Amino acid sequence: MKRLLIPLAAAGLTAATFAFPASAEPSWATDPLAPKPADAYSSANFWLDANGAALRKATQYYWDFKNVPKLVGAQSKTPDDGKPGLTAPTGSVATATKVKNVNLPKTIGKVFFVDRSGKYRWCSATSIQSRHRNLVVTAGHCVYERGKDVFRKWVFIPGYYQGKAPWGIYVGAYAFTAYDLDVYDDYDGDYAFVAVHNGYSLAGSKQVSKEEYDKWYGDKWASDVEITQAEYTKCVDLNGGESADCWAKLATTSDVVGPDYQNKKRAFKEVDKEEYDKAPTGTGNGAKEPAKTVVDQVTKAEYDAYKGLGYRKLDERGNYTITHYYLGYWVKETTKTLYYRTVFTVGVAKDLGRLGDVVGGQGFAWNQPMGQNVIAFGYPSAPHPDGDKPYTGLTPKYCMGKTATKTYQINTFKVETHQALKCSMTPGADGGPWLIKYNNNKRTGYVNGLTSTFADQDGNNRIDFISSPYFDGEVADVYNQASLAETKAIVSPKGELLQ
Repeated sequence: MKRLLIPLAAAGLTAATFAFPASAEPSWATDPLAPKPADAYSSANFWLDANGAALRKATQYYWDFKNVPKLVGAQSKTPDDGKPGLTAPTGSVATATKVKNVNLPKTIGKVFFVDRSGKYRWCSATSIQSRHRNLVVTAGHCVYERGKDVFRKWVFIPGYYQGKAPWGIYVGAYAFTAYDLDVYDDYDGDYAFVAVHNGYSLAGSKQVSKEEYDKWYGDKWASDVEITQAEYTKCVDLNGGESADCWAKLATTSDVVGPDYQNKKRAFKEVDKEEYDKAPTGTGNGAKEPAKTVVDQVTKAEYDAYKGLGYRKLDERGNYTITHYYLGYWVKETTKTLYYRTVFTVGVAKDLGRLGDVVGGQGFAWNQPMGQNVIAFGYPSAPHPDGDKPYTGLTPKYCMGKTATKTYQINTFKVETHQALKCSMTPGADGGPWLIKYNNNKRTGYVNGLTSTFADQDGNNRIDFISSPYFDGEVADVYNQASLAETKAIVSPKGELLQ
């Protein structure tokens, strides 16, 4: 479907990398997310704009809780797919940043994306060691939408906490996953490795000239501010007349006056229903005579989205209405000359370098024996099926224990060989890593699985098990391909968008 469409040079891969026998299907598939710096810049700004408003608006990706699956058909044998292997974790070289969750690995974070319906979503993920120190691993369903196209505006934020990105935001460039997940929606391959661009953060703004503003490729805005007549005269003298930097215009202003003022006019100000009901009658300032209300009939979507002062009501015919209330004021109108200039401002971005250099990367393990001690991290958020909601999704949580000695099937999904862990974390933890050989002092281990599905084994409407694809040689193949992908800085040392 979408695989193998990335230009080899763009991905930093060679033709030999993609070679496989003509008669064999590849074990992996790859898709572009935002390879170009301009697109990556746009994705980062989408989430960081307005002090992270979109980040706070996002909700966890979730399964349909009407039918929470069970793990069934236990297999007595560990999948046999070659020799076991390990890739060691790496530490970071960045100075530590004070955040709420400093006692947890810096590699753990959230991935954010926009789904096909336009909703803002997130899952859990971690930085993982790779050749170019630029790789994130998460659940495949947190990158691919039910075997369809990849999600839009995909980013990773390590150490995420309440709308903050303490170590920057990393935009996905290329996604790599199991061929069977991409093509057949097979959840035995519910994992994805994403090569991300260099980290990015907003470092403030600066005022520039109109010429610099026009040449700026990054975030920028212009605002009109009122100036004095003396400032306007000086600006005109410098520019040889009115220009884009300064101008004059006639404007009519309205000032509230008393009822005895000779040349007064009646003006109206919208208020909420409570203020309107408390206002006096009569024709004085702030009074509601002559009474002025306006009823608008709107759609349900407009009704639900309305945030103004008007009073929302479903009328007797089932129509959605918004009633606007106005109080009257006596005003005098004065026409005078106002003076303005335009202030041109550009956003200054900062390149933070490669993900692995900033927060480090967990190791990677495959073809490992079952029944090992693991620690599973994630940002659980959704309620249990019975409605109880013990988690907020604001900080990472974890489960510790031994994985089951058998693999399981899940009939709800195309799952035949998932490993299982007793754990009560809920959705939001999707994509969070399962680490073996965890070193609590270094806060590193080896990713040997990740949270894919949630199960209620005892039927009490509470999640009690989570499952992960078994990391075998095919997973190692996908990881090796992803490790070869080269990515870029998206802004220059001066904070300018790179081309």
